[in-house]
Amino acid sequence: MNISIRQLTAFIKVADNGSFTRASEQMYLTQSAVSGLIKELETGLGIVLFDRTTRQLSLSAVGRHLLPQARRILNEMQLFENEASSLTSLAQGQVRLAVSQFAASSLPAVIAQFAKEYPNIGVSLLDCSAENLLKHVQDIEVDLGVGTELGFIETEDDIGADLLYKLPFCVVMPDDHALAQKDEITWQELLDIPLITLQGPFLEQVTVELDDSIAAQIQQARYKVNFMSTALEMTRQGFGITLCLPYMPEVIDWVSANGLQMRPLTQPIKMRQFFIYQRASRALSPATIAFKQFLQTYFATHYHDLHQPETLSIK
Repeated sequence: MNISIRQLTAFIKVADNGSFTRASEQMYLTQSAVSGLIKELETGLGIVLFDRTTRQLSLSAVGRHLLPQARRILNEMQLFENEASSLTSLAQGQVRLAVSQFAASSLPAVIAQFAKEYPNIGVSLLDCSAENLLKHVQDIEVDLGVGTELGFIETEDDIGADLLYKLPFCVVMPDDHALAQKDEITWQELLDIPLITLQGPFLEQVTVELDDSIAAQIQQARYKVNFMSTALEMTRQGFGITLCLPYMPEVIDWVSANGLQMRPLTQPIKMRQFFIYQRASRALSPATIAFKQFLQTYFATHYHDLHQPETLSIK
């Protein structure tokens, strides 16, 4: 039994008007077409909805009983259409986002800007380790993930990755440090200088393709901490110099305002890439598509200069 929306609409219109003629006018159909819809509905249900005489058309007892339910079904369908329309038009929606450590520091500013343009779309933020980022995406616990290329190495076929931005490795030191006189610093010049580095994947990534001597120096750094804010404050207090990613403009401003200087590291210039991850086989909602596009535009605009090491020499 297949009951169509047109059949239910014809049933309600005929019942409300007590006439096939007036119902057909409101539905912009011929009278025979409306009569045919009622006949199909009655045949499909195996019941009589209207009592017909030569002078009068009225609801049968069964028809009176079913009419409220027919109205309720059409109202629910209208609500369904309205809900779908609001989601498509971005009148509402929800985006679930997972981010790794460095990305987590810059994403709140993006979300705040997004909320100004799309106030009815909610964005939830899950900060996690780089190692767990892809699992959250794979398990559909989130719609999008933002993290480094460490996760990209381990991606499965069902994970898609779009480059979001990339940042060069830099070094931060006090104003009076001997290296502060240089416009750029090579990795070899860090030998035998007390270093402050981050633990975990940061340490692994920074030493890839470096000379063994400087790689060993970094891996055996005197101080290893968990947060970049700690490393920067220890640098300010004179414990050593720190390797840094200028992962947000605010970091650069903080360095400049606190008696520190930043220089790009060269020979080689090493870049760290950040990606947007998603399930390749899963269609994104309109709200998530809007957020992803906003994210890409935001970083293309605000992080353009940070892609170039020569722009990061802060004196």
